[in-house]
Amino acid sequence: MSTTPDLSTAVWHKSSYSNADGGECVEVADGHPGIVPIRDSKHPEGPALVFPVPAWSAFVAELKGDGFRTG
Repeated sequence: MSTTPDLSTAVWHKSSYSNADGGECVEVADGHPGIVPIRDSKHPEGPALVFPVPAWSAFVAELKGDGFRTG
């Protein structure tokens, strides 16, 4: 059974790759053991995606290694 984590007190941080004018920003919340909450900073009241740490780590590793490059 999966439960939705309480992110009401989460402290969100913008990605260092976010652009300076405030658009296209991804935020992550630290301090949640076993999960990585991600949200769109343009819609902070909106839903957050929650990934297990191993899945998020694999995703980031693929990005760093150009694993998702097409064409």
